[in-house]
Amino acid sequence: MSGPAALIVPAIKKHTATVIIVHGLGDSGAGWVGLAENWRRRGRFEEVSFVFPNAPSIPITVNFGTKIPGWNQMTHGSFGRLAHSSYKTTFDELAQAHDEVGILRSRDYFNSLIKAEMDKGIPSSRVVLGGFSQGGAMSLITGITCPNKLGGIFGLSCYLLMPGKVKDLVPEQNPNKDTPILMGHGDADPLVKHTWGQKTAEALKEWGWNVDFKTYRGLAHSADPKEIDDVEAYIAARLPPLEETSKPSK
Repeated sequence: MSGPAALIVPAIKKHTATVIIVHGLGDSGAGWVGLAENWRRRGRFEEVSFVFPNAPSIPITVNFGTKIPGWNQMTHGSFGRLAHSSYKTTFDELAQAHDEVGILRSRDYFNSLIKAEMDKGIPSSRVVLGGFSQGGAMSLITGITCPNKLGGIFGLSCYLLMPGKVKDLVPEQNPNKDTPILMGHGDADPLVKHTWGQKTAEALKEWGWNVDFKTYRGLAHSADPKEIDDVEAYIAARLPPLEETSKPSK
């Protein structure tokens, strides 16, 4: 993709795992680097390299054509109507606001980031992919359709992209059928409705995926400390340190 290079916070011990964290519409990787910096200060995830991709700036129709960083276009004018608090949208209607070409292009990019980690000797099962809002939505669709087994997938304040077609994109062997998926969503989100996240989790569970959906009371379209704590616990569970377990017993 033509966006700025991804920001990388390298492991400070032997690199045994990678977490890729994808920002939302209008944001940048720098907006989420603070997570890794905080974990570094606290001595967390010392074997983990953190990758923060940067989306290219593209004209966004629902933003009056202004160019902002985005992983895909929102081409359908109904998106604003769908987000209105009084409108009860369905997955089929939500799909009308999707840019299939842009979604698949970004999915290929994230798969290339995963492949780059594998080329460094990191097993795909030691890679966690997650993100917020549009970045969370891209993480979900990339994760469940990824040809390689991932260590984890998480999506915050997001929903399922291309719900009518996503099952057709899943590899025949479905390597991530048993990969635990973490979803988090504020119940006061005025932009990406809490019900959209709920419906996503319900659909994925119905299709056989293992989803833990967490609701954060009073949270709007943002993340809060409790949610970040839950993400930290999820990463810790999915990527336990290997150096300590490989040390010979005395």
